[in-house]
Amino acid sequence: MKDLTTGHVSRLILNFAAPMLLGNVFQQLYSIVDSIIVGKYLGTEALAGVGASFPLIFTMISFIIGIGSGFTIVISQYFGGKQHQNVLKSIDTLFVFLLFASVFVSVIGIFLARPVMALTRLPDEVLPIAVRYLQVYFSGTVMFFGFAGTSAVLRGLGDSKTPLYFLIISTMANIVLDLLFVLVFKLGVEGVAAATVLAQTGAFFTLALYLNKRHEVISIRWRKYIFDKGIFRKALKIGVPTGFQQTFVALGMMALFGIVNVFGTETVAAYTIAMRIDGFAAMPAMNFAAALAAFVGQNIGANKFDRVRKGLTSTFIMTTIVSVCVSMIAFFFRRELIGVFTNNAEVIEIGQRYLLIVSWFYIIFSSMFVVNGVMRGAGDTLIPMFITLLALWVVRVPASYYLSGKMGIDGVWWAIPTAWFIGMSLSYLYYLTGKWKTKGVIRHSQKPTL
Repeated sequence: MKDLTTGHVSRLILNFAAPMLLGNVFQQLYSIVDSIIVGKYLGTEALAGVGASFPLIFTMISFIIGIGSGFTIVISQYFGGKQHQNVLKSIDTLFVFLLFASVFVSVIGIFLARPVMALTRLPDEVLPIAVRYLQVYFSGTVMFFGFAGTSAVLRGLGDSKTPLYFLIISTMANIVLDLLFVLVFKLGVEGVAAATVLAQTGAFFTLALYLNKRHEVISIRWRKYIFDKGIFRKALKIGVPTGFQQTFVALGMMALFGIVNVFGTETVAAYTIAMRIDGFAAMPAMNFAAALAAFVGQNIGANKFDRVRKGLTSTFIMTTIVSVCVSMIAFFFRRELIGVFTNNAEVIEIGQRYLLIVSWFYIIFSSMFVVNGVMRGAGDTLIPMFITLLALWVVRVPASYYLSGKMGIDGVWWAIPTAWFIGMSLSYLYYLTGKWKTKGVIRHSQKPTL
């Protein structure tokens, strides 16, 4: 556990973000290797099918993850305020919620895979591949939520290193199983999904075993959890807006795939590869924003609002430097990056065009995430939800549809940075109002200055 309410601000955030960033490097490494194996050995149709599956997976799990993020903020603020009994109750309540939610998502995901994917207008040769992948993947939802929930609790307590170690083990196991199931056992996309499920299962059980033996706060007791309705309501108040935000983002991704899908299998495959590269490019911003959220949560819990402003400034500087470097790599090596995933010349051409347009705008995306990290740490998730929905559903999806009719697939690519710019501008304007300072879980007698 790590107290983020004292010490050098930049160093604390960097040290907290670094393990999460390294962990996500390994996680993205799995996604990249996964896509390379699928694209190189199973073909363009399989790559398109696996890529097109992601929005449905994200849609099914995003609401639950959003609520889980509410628990992370509650835990970090209670921890910052030295209310350790409430920390324990919050952890128990989170695990009870995740158990029931994950079973529900697993069952619904398996049965909805085919009808929902059919609505996205996938090419006929891609649809059955996507359905087979999804049905195997959703069978492991319980283990995914178990590992993700435990990792979120640890981050709320200021520990970003322990999840990293087990994530690295999980990622390496996933890659090995991918190669084994695809190249040796010839299991196709079902083998790719099964590798993910088995790796997540192993990660959760080994992490649970470790925490039961070593951790001073968390233990996976299975039958002794206490569900606290009051804490659950507080977590819902913070987490539900984030959950809705994530869900509508996921639905927006499905809508965008519906636009992209009409351009054919090669375009879907290129978009799949581009999303993998975007995911890697977004990692620093997302992890620094998560670190900032935990930092803000603890410091608001301790009533140290002056450190919050310093944390935002430091995080913005760090993410800007990283984003510029990433943009330069993505721009100048765009053909080589796409070519790592596929030998299809048409896919490479479409994918490099995406990076040519989008890559220079990663700094806008990172700035938006950092500012929203402050609001999430403060427990103010409602306004950021509306901003995200506006940027996606009022700007990006309509612009993608309109511009694709005027400019072809390039129109979809140009709509992406346009939406990022609108979202970043509105988020920063809301930050300047200072209203987020009044949304904390713990009420202090001395009110913050707005």
